Amino acid sequence: MSAPARALRVARVARPRSTPCNTTRVSRSFSTITSSPPRPQIPSVSKTNVSASNVRYFHPTRPQCAQSRDPYDVLGVSKSASASEIKKAYYGMAKKYHPDTNKEPGAREKFVEAQQAYELLSDPKKREQYDQFGAAGFDPNTGGFNPHAGGGQGGFHGFEGFSGFGSGGGFGANFSFEDLFGAFAGQQAGRGRGGPFAQEIMVQTTIPFMEAAKGTKKQISIQPLVPCNTCSGSGLKEGAKRTTCKACGGNGSKLRFLPGGFQIASTCDSCGGSGMAVPRGSECGGCRGEGVQREKKVVTVDIPAGVDDGMRIKINGEGDAPVQTMPGSGAKMARGDLYVFIRVLPHSQFKRNGTDLLYTAKIPVTTALLGGKIKVPTLDGDVELRVHTGTGTGKKVVMSGYGLPKVNKYGRPGSKGDLEIEFKVEMPASLTSNQRTLLELLADDMGDKTAKRIMSGSYAPPSDPSDGGSGGQGVDNSQHQSFFRRALNRLIHHGEQEAKDEEEKKKGSGSA
Repeated sequence: MSAPARALRVARVARPRSTPCNTTRVSRSFSTITSSPPRPQIPSVSKTNVSASNVRYFHPTRPQCAQSRDPYDVLGVSKSASASEIKKAYYGMAKKYHPDTNKEPGAREKFVEAQQAYELLSDPKKREQYDQFGAAGFDPNTGGFNPHAGGGQGGFHGFEGFSGFGSGGGFGANFSFEDLFGAFAGQQAGRGRGGPFAQEIMVQTTIPFMEAAKGTKKQISIQPLVPCNTCSGSGLKEGAKRTTCKACGGNGSKLRFLPGGFQIASTCDSCGGSGMAVPRGSECGGCRGEGVQREKKVVTVDIPAGVDDGMRIKINGEGDAPVQTMPGSGAKMARGDLYVFIRVLPHSQFKRNGTDLLYTAKIPVTTALLGGKIKVPTLDGDVELRVHTGTGTGKKVVMSGYGLPKVNKYGRPGSKGDLEIEFKVEMPASLTSNQRTLLELLADDMGDKTAKRIMSGSYAPPSDPSDGGSGGQGVDNSQHQSFFRRALNRLIHHGEQEAKDEEEKKKGSGSA
């Protein structure tokens, strides 16, 4: 077998089952206001119509001694790399570090790491998810990220059925942990067991452009999980106690072994990962042993001036309360956070480029030729703008400080951008006889031999001044007088001709 062929073959990496895997938990911090990549898009509900309560979250165990590295760094490509560039980089690393050809220490780990990175980046959906949420988007234990957490009206959902990154090597791009273990078990709708960790709530709200520019307050309706009033969040009847979960032996997770020496750890569905279970018959009647209940709530969100489409606002402590928690158990007792994704409607006049505004000002051809003043809209009302003589389509003027305020991660507005005005000269679709007469005379005066003439017939150059010995100023005055004299005569004669035509028309109709 040739070296390139061996490089494409999936390596079987055996692991000793008796040695625990040293995993590294990846944490992800969220800023109060963050922006997504260019023309960021809010994930929508999957077309599979999977109920949020029926989705379980699996995380594969990491290969022994593997590190949580950026897949782009692993393959040595930039975040803007194309699919072909990523594939080329992966083939190069696979050929170099394949265990069948490279016996150096660490080669096997690098090969597995390259496989994991390629499996993620070769899938457009998983790559988009990683670019937006990082490694935390693939592991619910890193920060409680659960796209199905209890959002209220307009809740944020998505990312069902993803295959795990960092799964110990060798899985195909279409490998699904949920399909493998039958994650869509028949749990009661709306009462998914989220484990002892508090979950975030993600919602979306849409605001007009001017509200985004000026700042506003928005009422958001949510239905977070709150501690049960009956049992104070314990999930137990009065006097009852929790016992060690028999399904997982108190570990909070179950190991499943796959052919080839791979193992996958999934959260125990009996205790929700807490390791402690409510004995049968000891459940609280108010919450059925969950320790939490849904509660309708309206939260007021302060949206700062300058917020952009795709940004999100974090509100601490307004997410779900942890499910089945127990004092002293080491579980995350604090409530999760609320993330509000902002969608901004487009404006009818302005276009946005970061903190700068773009506006197209339409001006008549006469204003473009002669100059003048126009009114242009700004965020604070109309202002007067001077138009210079000879302004043409495409010419731009920048008004500093008339743009949008820059928002920092703490939600406070900073310096403002600019308003860029681009002129567009509007040409008349048709001309009256007087307008055409004046324009034809203007063409004569400017020496334009290419302009079409209807009223005057052909090009007639302006007459020379009669005072041959006068200076330059005298020549200009004579030319102006000649132009206006010809224009006046043309308009008078044209008016007389129109009057004669009208009179003849009346006589003809009377004789009939």
